[in-house]
Amino acid sequence: MSEENKTKRQRAIVLLSGGMDSCVTAAVANEEYKLIFLHANYHQRTEKRELKAFNDIADYYGVEKRIIIDLGFLKDVGGSSLTDETIDVEISGNKTNGIPSTYVPFRNANILSQAVSWAEVLIADAVFIGAVEQDSAGYPDCRKVFYNAFNKVVELGTKSETNIKVITPLIEMKKSEIVKLGIKLNAPLHLSWSCYINEDRACGECSSCVLRIKAFKEAKIEDRIEYIK
Repeated sequence: MSEENKTKRQRAIVLLSGGMDSCVTAAVANEEYKLIFLHANYHQRTEKRELKAFNDIADYYGVEKRIIIDLGFLKDVGGSSLTDETIDVEISGNKTNGIPSTYVPFRNANILSQAVSWAEVLIADAVFIGAVEQDSAGYPDCRKVFYNAFNKVVELGTKSETNIKVITPLIEMKKSEIVKLGIKLNAPLHLSWSCYINEDRACGECSSCVLRIKAFKEAKIEDRIEYIK
């Protein structure tokens, strides 16, 4: 695509946590849209490392417009092992019944609400989020039905002349398929960070690490980040 055509593309806000799924989502959005990246800090355990991944990926794509929002109240709300260090992060193999402790109550709705506000002001056409339903931890705000409903809320709650869509390009994909798609689109997976516990070397034991390791193994692709286990 020529530089001239790039400047004429519609704009999209990509919710970029810095994880593998959001990294590949950015690569998908980059195929058709001029990118704006949005990152949420909510005092999670690996906040600094996720922010580094966000900026590294943004640098990779040459994204100039970067929005960093503070959702620190989610730590005050609590109820998640990602924001409350008195709650243990489950180690894979020691699963409990129901929703895992790493679920942050209604987090994605809060992030999406802020993203849509920015999209309306910046005249962006879409908000991309790397939610995955089929091969993930089972969070209720990662289901396709949730995003269908949220799009209806966006339609009803924004100006009539706007046409913002929340897009979930990975929602029905397996993690191994996401890895393969990332490689196909030259996504910088080596810059992403998935670990829920550590900020230096990935633990290799939390559910997010285990899902990532399994995905790369099934895709028969080397994961270039370093794990303790």
